Amino acid sequence: MIVPAAVGDDVAVWRTIWEHDQHVVCRLQHSDRVVDLPATDGGWQTGSIAQARAGMRRLTQTTTTIDVPQPTTGHTKPQTVVAEIWATPIRLTYATNVRRPEPGTLVTKRLWLIEIRLLGTKLDPWLLLTDWMVESAAQGIRILTMYRQRWSVEDSFKWTKACLGWEEVQLLDLAGIRLLVALAWVAAGFLYHLGITLDDESVQVLAKLGGWEPRPNRPPGKITLTRGLRRVLDLLATDAFLHAYYRDHGPFPPRLAAFLHGWQPDG
Repeated sequence: MIVPAAVGDDVAVWRTIWEHDQHVVCRLQHSDRVVDLPATDGGWQTGSIAQARAGMRRLTQTTTTIDVPQPTTGHTKPQTVVAEIWATPIRLTYATNVRRPEPGTLVTKRLWLIEIRLLGTKLDPWLLLTDWMVESAAQGIRILTMYRQRWSVEDSFKWTKACLGWEEVQLLDLAGIRLLVALAWVAAGFLYHLGITLDDESVQVLAKLGGWEPRPNRPPGKITLTRGLRRVLDLLATDAFLHAYYRDHGPFPPRLAAFLHGWQPDG
């Protein structure tokens, strides 16, 4: 399943996803797109996304935790809010040759338009588009859950890019980069609740490298795991530098060799 970010209502992106038999959950940016709406006689009529919203049906409500701006400070604070889920079916007709030179055909795709209304906040509703069927409360909650997972994925990507230090990673060989990236994703999987828990030995190793001491109800956080990753990076970078020096210049200078207690690179 592919869950992209808001893609500006880009039919070419959706078309490519569907050609690979994948699904889409996407936040819409524009409500003036022309689609087919359910008609009162049971058929379809042409209209806009904005008009489709007027015909939505309330499916259910649930709770979710989001960052809500505080009126006094302007900062955001995690807050549990009630989310109403509304939905309606629509149809989208598009040409398969969008941004392609070869001839194409017109295809009609049945979709669902979902609106998530965050009660008790001044936040705008989330307007989502999906090709998953959304006709029941359970199906509506599933789409909300999918969309919320996208936030964790984006946050984890941002965190891994920031903590790895890409300029220093360039000093490593491919094996070192693979190891560091793998450990970074282990840490991200733990921090952003992507299926990795503190029971994972790799998380515990990174945490201990970062100075964490096991305590009840005190799991390691971003700073601790980042410190652990930086120490792994230092180790790998030092190893790569010493290997390169030995390959290019031969044995280490006497004082460095004495400090390394006769260590030499493998091979």
